[in-house]
Amino acid sequence: MLDESVFRTEDVDPPDRFEYWRHRLAERSAPFEASTGHAVDFRADLRVLTLGELQLWNMESPPITVRRPARLIRSSDPEFYLLSLPVPGAGPAARSDGHGEWRPRDLVMYDSVRPISLQVNTDDPRRQIHGTWLTIPRQALPLPPDKVAELIARRMPGGEGVGALLVQLLAGIAADTGAYRTGDAPRLGAAALDLVSALLAHHLDAEDAVPPESRRRALVQRIRAFIRAHLHEPDLNPGAVAAAHHISVSYLHRLFEAEEETVAAWIRRQRLERARRDLADPALAATPVHVIAARCGFPRAADFSRAFRGAYGLPPRDYRHGGAATATGGR
Repeated sequence: MLDESVFRTEDVDPPDRFEYWRHRLAERSAPFEASTGHAVDFRADLRVLTLGELQLWNMESPPITVRRPARLIRSSDPEFYLLSLPVPGAGPAARSDGHGEWRPRDLVMYDSVRPISLQVNTDDPRRQIHGTWLTIPRQALPLPPDKVAELIARRMPGGEGVGALLVQLLAGIAADTGAYRTGDAPRLGAAALDLVSALLAHHLDAEDAVPPESRRRALVQRIRAFIRAHLHEPDLNPGAVAAAHHISVSYLHRLFEAEEETVAAWIRRQRLERARRDLADPALAATPVHVIAARCGFPRAADFSRAFRGAYGLPPRDYRHGGAATATGGR
């Protein structure tokens, strides 16, 4: 399981909750000022996941205004970038830096050395807001600081392209930390950093500024996301994947030489894993096995049954009817 720190204001008495939250947040990041109309009984949760050099923050709180003025920056600069990813359901955040508002799916990069003033609201002031942030040490980002400075406080779409891949990765990590081992944390951090670098380079039109290995890993992640989205297509194969990304099949294979599996093996494992999850899902208990197989790219039931048994040690029907608890889960 990933290293996770959790802070809840309900752990302290109501009059102390707002100051407790502000103090705990500041000691994990940098000094800041904050105000809210809910200070009397401030109910907030903060989860911090350590991913190598990066940290992924998830917070739920009432509407709030946060400021980091120049005088606090002069007293302490932790030298990190802060990538803000508001979660759908939160209202727009008004910025006093002249850059307008960001929308719920926007990605916005901040620099700890620059003043920040944010007001995060909802349509209903009684509703909690949800937010996700990624802290990135300034020296860890493989892009020139003067280039990154061009994107500070600018909105970047998180619902398309590389931004969407980054959103999916961070949301997946936060949603199921138990699916990872402690040793996965640096690799997850590296994957997130590669996508952040690719995202910034895209908006700067400066892909050449990103190290080749970072570009390779980011491309592999885009390919993996494409495969997951098209598992239902029976003709999904290395040729189709290469064509969709405008690269040759031989280059696709070279990209996966540094991975644990070939691209064909990875497609097959993803199909079987999705089928396994669907078979174990009580909500899909009435869905015939052959329908689940077809949804996962196995049009022939016999081929699916043989492949599933080879991977998990049981036929699909036996796995569904109680075998999931005892299956070995082979790969």
